[in-house]
Amino acid sequence: MSLSNSSLPVTDEQKQLFSRILDRTADRVAADELGFGVEFPQVTGPDGEWVRLPASLSAGYDGDAWSHGNWFCGFWVGLLLTSHLHTGEARFLEWARARMRLVEQRAHDPNTHDIGFIFDSSAVPGHHVTGDAWFADIALAAADKLRARLVTTRAGAYLASWGPLSDPRGRSASAIDTMANLSLLYWAANYADDGSYRHAADAHAEMTARAFVRSDDSTYHAVEYALESGARKRGYTFQGAFDESAWSRGQAWAIYGYVNSARETGKRAYLDLAERLADYYVRRLDGRHVPPWDFDASGREAEIKDTAAAAIVASALIEMARVHPDAQSAQKWGRHGLAMLEALCRDEFTKDGQHGLLHNSCYSKPHGIGVDGATMFGDFFFVEALCRVVHPGGLRPLDAPHIPLA
Repeated sequence: MSLSNSSLPVTDEQKQLFSRILDRTADRVAADELGFGVEFPQVTGPDGEWVRLPASLSAGYDGDAWSHGNWFCGFWVGLLLTSHLHTGEARFLEWARARMRLVEQRAHDPNTHDIGFIFDSSAVPGHHVTGDAWFADIALAAADKLRARLVTTRAGAYLASWGPLSDPRGRSASAIDTMANLSLLYWAANYADDGSYRHAADAHAEMTARAFVRSDDSTYHAVEYALESGARKRGYTFQGAFDESAWSRGQAWAIYGYVNSARETGKRAYLDLAERLADYYVRRLDGRHVPPWDFDASGREAEIKDTAAAAIVASALIEMARVHPDAQSAQKWGRHGLAMLEALCRDEFTKDGQHGLLHNSCYSKPHGIGVDGATMFGDFFFVEALCRVVHPGGLRPLDAPHIPLA
């Protein structure tokens, strides 16, 4: 297939809509940037205002309680970069460089897999947009820390998601979110011409496919492994409705991660798995474009939506359409991704005077955080999807897929 999105079944009307939304995004980002000081937005609270955190806030245990720290900070840098890409205005790039200096310290954080989210959304596109080696150096340092989280067992290897590796609670645990963090390792393998990054990511993808995917193609949020054997001791959730439920954003992370893994490894098995995961997601949507926060939520809680999950899947399916070697399948997934993205633009984009881009996002329903508001990651993946259509190859390299047809 072509490395561009020329074969994507996008209409002129859709492309014009997406470009207008990027115009409005740049205006919204510029207005918010001026009020943040040195902190970074996380989610909007019940009052509609951004909850802000310093970039330096790392993840860690406080007794038995786990805090994820600030894993949102890179996404704001990414939104500044996309606004520069779309408008050409120098002020966005100046802001992005200044923000990157605040985030840079986290490249040496040894406590979290979210280092992938932080720097794949900031330093990686920063290098691609500017060509500045400084961005790449930061991203590579972060990739080293992510690669170092690889835990080897007799059954394979996985990236521990949370906590210092000296703590068995973190060392034995992995999350489906990590699949989307692998992007940083694949980038590092290509940039540094060092296959060890790709091998680490591939090992994690292989083990996750065995341990996280249920027989119906839904996914666990988290898995606890037996450290020596690598057997799954239990599957569980932090942010889903219950341990065996289908948390929609977890399914989204899995789809996104396996599309990227298929592109970067050339393994058809990963693409086939991404399609099965996406088929499950679309089936559970039952004609909707935005999922509930958990497909198995009941009662009034089933009415709580997660536009962030929809944005992640839209971005993933648009990329699946680009890399799929079968033209008919590419058209199918492209239509799904574009329809989801169009619905987000028409129905879920925030009104003038509100903060954030997508409302009706849901960070963590069980913890009461970021429910029915905007989330930084939801906004970033929404804009990433828009850029895949309007500015293909502008935000990220259009790496050549080498996926066999069968």
